[in-house]
Amino acid sequence: MMSEIKEYINKGRLICDRIEAQEKEIAMAAEWFAQSILAGRMVHVFGSGHSRIMVEEMWPRYGSFPGFNPIVELSLTFHNLVVGANGQRQAMFLENVSGLADRILRNFVLTDQDTALIISSGGTNIVPIEMAEGFKKNNIKVVSIISTLHAEASKSKRKDGIKLSDVSDLILDTGAPQGDSMIHIEGLPTPVSPGSSLGGILLINSIKAKIASILTKAGHPPTVLTASNIVGEKKATELFEKAYDEHAIRLSKLYQFKQ
Repeated sequence: MMSEIKEYINKGRLICDRIEAQEKEIAMAAEWFAQSILAGRMVHVFGSGHSRIMVEEMWPRYGSFPGFNPIVELSLTFHNLVVGANGQRQAMFLENVSGLADRILRNFVLTDQDTALIISSGGTNIVPIEMAEGFKKNNIKVVSIISTLHAEASKSKRKDGIKLSDVSDLILDTGAPQGDSMIHIEGLPTPVSPGSSLGGILLINSIKAKIASILTKAGHPPTVLTASNIVGEKKATELFEKAYDEHAIRLSKLYQFKQ
């Protein structure tokens, strides 16, 4: 009998296969995002709930580079208190409050040179859907990362039935199953160990690698946050400061409202 550990790892390999099968779509997303970065603009990355993990995997962290605007609302993603003030109940409630996405996007000056990446495993919660709609109203291409099987088996929280996939220009699939969790334990009626984060992170870093290649071939190699044990402490510090300065410059353009 296969152990639960080996079963999860084996199912993880199937997720890897699913990501690899989307190479063409991943390359297309990377091309769109690279064009935004080359234009001096940004890729807006949003996720509510645990989809925040993928947002922060994109930027900022080692092996990442400027060009991304990580939109992480604490009211939707602050999970560690679980209950009480700022608890999970409130976060799950708020991600289905219509109008919140509009309030979030009101903070930024958007242009059609921007692009957007929205992560939502089910693609059925109201805020991620309305974020996509807000970007689309500004003629911004929207790429979504969802778990296709989970999304197809899920009902939209919107009365009109619209899901994130319905308002996306390109859909990437994490390969996670319906319900997300992948391991069934004998004697336990509910499955454990989700797979969407694994697939999502594979997608994020595949996109990232392709963007870096496109930027470099275009003569604009990215400034990558790099560990000191690779480039030395002095160079690592220089890269960090340069990358953060570039992020600030790009971000400042998002706040240049005309009087």
